[in-house]
Amino acid sequence: MLQIHELVFDAWGRRFFDGATVTLPRNAKVALVGRNGVGKSTLFKLIKGELVLGSGEISLPKGARLGSVDQEHPATPVSLIDTVLAADEIRHGLLADLETAEPEQMGEIYARLIEIDADRAPSRAAEILSGLGFSTEDLERPMSEFSGGWRMRVALAAALFSEPDMLLLDEPTNYLDLEGALWLEARLQTYPYNALIISHDRDLLNNSVDHTLHLADGKLTLYAGGYDAFETQRAEKARLQEAMRSKIEAKRAHMQSFVDRFRAKASKATQAQSRLKALAKLPVIDSVDSESVAPFTLPSPERPLAPPLVRMEGVSVGYGGPPILRDLNLRLDVDDRIGLLGVNGAGKSTFAKMVAEALAIEHGHMHRDRRMRVGWFHQHQIEAMDPTETPLDIIRRAMPEASEASRRSRLAQYGFNRDKVETTVADLSGGERARLLLNMVAAEAPHLLILDEPTNHLDIDSRRALLEALNEFAGAVILITHDRSLMEMVADRLWLAADGTIAPFEGDLEDYSRYVIERAKARVRAPTQVRETAPPPPPPPAARKAPTGNARRRAEAAEAALARATEAVAKIDAQLSDPKVFADGPEKAAALGRQRTKAQATLDLAEAEWLTAVEAYEALKSPTL
Repeated sequence: MLQIHELVFDAWGRRFFDGATVTLPRNAKVALVGRNGVGKSTLFKLIKGELVLGSGEISLPKGARLGSVDQEHPATPVSLIDTVLAADEIRHGLLADLETAEPEQMGEIYARLIEIDADRAPSRAAEILSGLGFSTEDLERPMSEFSGGWRMRVALAAALFSEPDMLLLDEPTNYLDLEGALWLEARLQTYPYNALIISHDRDLLNNSVDHTLHLADGKLTLYAGGYDAFETQRAEKARLQEAMRSKIEAKRAHMQSFVDRFRAKASKATQAQSRLKALAKLPVIDSVDSESVAPFTLPSPERPLAPPLVRMEGVSVGYGGPPILRDLNLRLDVDDRIGLLGVNGAGKSTFAKMVAEALAIEHGHMHRDRRMRVGWFHQHQIEAMDPTETPLDIIRRAMPEASEASRRSRLAQYGFNRDKVETTVADLSGGERARLLLNMVAAEAPHLLILDEPTNHLDIDSRRALLEALNEFAGAVILITHDRSLMEMVADRLWLAADGTIAPFEGDLEDYSRYVIERAKARVRAPTQVRETAPPPPPPPAARKAPTGNARRRAEAAEAALARATEAVAKIDAQLSDPKVFADGPEKAAALGRQRTKAQATLDLAEAEWLTAVEAYEALKSPTL
């Protein structure tokens, strides 16, 4: 599918690709991995033609469609469902053609619409949007009503809906919650065409891809399998390479020793010259680069404070209107490792702001030790960095009394070499910015670290280094992340943000995964449910019996709605089958075609609602104990 041949590309004073060559298998789902700043996003820009190649070639089959998620969708007055439907340019163009087509052309256009299964498009778009967290009532809302993060989800939905031949996804889980990440994993597994994915989410790379493309030293190497398989193969390859290098170096040393001993002896001169020629032919095998990553520096507090660090009694917090969180009764101790769970919009970041004293409480009492130092990292800090500053400028402000040598030494501990310390923020990768800020928020040995999505820009090795540093850190931690591996290895207690409050979650991440699947089902069964409100955790099996009256009435109502929708489609089909419609003029036929599309979308949604309502009713009649 995608072919890259002898690619060379230089920019910003360095070489990113040096004779890189690879061919991706047809319809493969491929993870593009490599260190932060090595050039993964640069490769995407080269594939899209946004950067000019130095030399070499990047090619796709003729007519292949390329799709990517470059930025959030604009805040337009167009509805959510129409925005996603417009991403299918072929269908959109055919429907536009209907409005101006001559009667004799309409049959051909309708045949083409049937061929591309255009009638299913609205239900397919609604399914994708539901998987990414949108409710049924959201479908008709204008794009201008959604925040930037939700419009990024729309851009992802549009890319998935259009099903390009080559789909490029750069960190797609960065703006998803755990539910969305789980759904995306499953969606990518069944994606029918090629997908090239940059991600540092180990679970996504193990569960959704069948090949791994490694970028290092300006070269591209393709491995079969997900990330764990890639690591195993690379380790074996490195072992064999090092063994071969050692063998050749030993042979080289032996031959050089012979030459040195006998070059001056006439009787051995011929053999010595022969050894010299053989030496020149021995291949040079470089030593294996271990790609070590600089550790994170998270100094522990010298003197622990008396517990608790924080105690909340009936606390409510918000932004002037209705409280975002209410009735919080929580206690945080000196060595707690809290994993904060919940969907986007449930109040996790609001809670972090409140504990960091960046947001005042509105009601209740929050007792905290005034000597407590808090290190608070949130992803918006990266966005707020001055692009013209350098790491050295930033550390000077943080260490005004220190010497220049001390500042440079501190930056070296953070993984910034002599060249990087004077590189502007604009030219640092997202991972390098995150590494700098994470180290700096912990520089004063805080008693409490609050980390709100700390891994969004970190590569897998850097995430492992952060995990090791957090497990060495002796203070308390509140962790908000969609990285399941990090959450599982760091948190020893889970709190759940749902229904406008936060309470301990009884269970582990496996239990929570089951809970979010139940939540996704509940969202489909209750399409008018507000996105930010999560249902309560599923009750234990013994408590699952419930009255069936509401479920039965809902199933009956859904069946009636399905019958009405079916009848509406049938009436339009009857009109379209009448030749007089086309003879009367193209405007009437085009209008009926548009009505048919909307009626089919209503029918698809009604059918889905009926199926889930009947399923819920049957489950209540025969609960699983």
